[in-house]
Amino acid sequence: MRRKSKATSIDIAHRAGVSQATVSRVLSGSPLVNAQTRERVEAAVRELNYKVDRHASSLRTQRAGTLALLLFEDPTPDDSHINPFFLSMLGSITRACARHGHDLLVSFQQLSDDWHADYEDSMKADGLILLGYGDYLAYRGKLETLVEQGTRFVRWGAVLEGQPGVSIGCDNLLGGRLVGEHLAALGHRRIAFLGDASSHYPEFYDRYRGCDAALQAVGAAMDPALQVDAESSEEAGFAAARTLLARKVPFDAVFAASDLIAIGAMRALSQHGLRVPDDVAVAGFDDIPMARFAQPALTTVFQDTSRAGELLVESLVRQVRGEPAESTTLPATLVVRRSTGA
Repeated sequence: MRRKSKATSIDIAHRAGVSQATVSRVLSGSPLVNAQTRERVEAAVRELNYKVDRHASSLRTQRAGTLALLLFEDPTPDDSHINPFFLSMLGSITRACARHGHDLLVSFQQLSDDWHADYEDSMKADGLILLGYGDYLAYRGKLETLVEQGTRFVRWGAVLEGQPGVSIGCDNLLGGRLVGEHLAALGHRRIAFLGDASSHYPEFYDRYRGCDAALQAVGAAMDPALQVDAESSEEAGFAAARTLLARKVPFDAVFAASDLIAIGAMRALSQHGLRVPDDVAVAGFDDIPMARFAQPALTTVFQDTSRAGELLVESLVRQVRGEPAESTTLPATLVVRRSTGA
């Protein structure tokens, strides 16, 4: 019995009534093809059960057909070293890669390593997605190196003027202001902030500045004596709250720069005999799943991680195709729960 030969792009072109070049554009995801033509080509692909030869395609285009996700270590109480905020984003990134016809290579990195040099002149991946918190001023130089060597990349983080490369991030200033307005409306004026409030951590700093702007609108302001540096972990939040309490400076609310910090802080406040929210209101930022199940449930700021994952991939794919890609800021939404007593 004669074996049926595989369908080719010429067969697809004939079935769809288009040129082979048009088929190639559709298969590569080019935006230059109109929707009606794209649908005809995709229908022909399904009818003929056409499969793209990834190896041959990569040889022709000098592309790997793969995007690399560099996930940087975060301090966690378990062995994962992955901030739970990024877990929901991973699923969205994986699905978006599949829709765009790319494989995803996940690489676990330490911020101190020379990860920025590993992909220079390499066919490991067509571009990089960078996820992970860290000292922005410390790794900005590595981002500049990526730009200089022509590496295509996009990162989740603060969208800053004059920054190297493309960033997708949340409107942290708005998020901080929403928390400040919420706490101020409840009568709080002495709001402590747990998290680095400097240019080293621009996302945290914008959250601090947003809260400060909300307080100033009601004739108050953030007190530097009520700010304690903390990384995004429960242990850091617990330690920061202990430091805050030891200063013996009065406060009636705590705004933590992340949910993990907030959850750790609530444990320290409870051990000190303070009730949340009766004695002290507490708010966080991120709306990780754990926030809903904290005791009490945590008021926080929701960041759309699903949309973020899609935009990270879309932005990088545009760069791979040689198209312009711009940094994008996503809106922040306040989620009010029991921890602020509202």
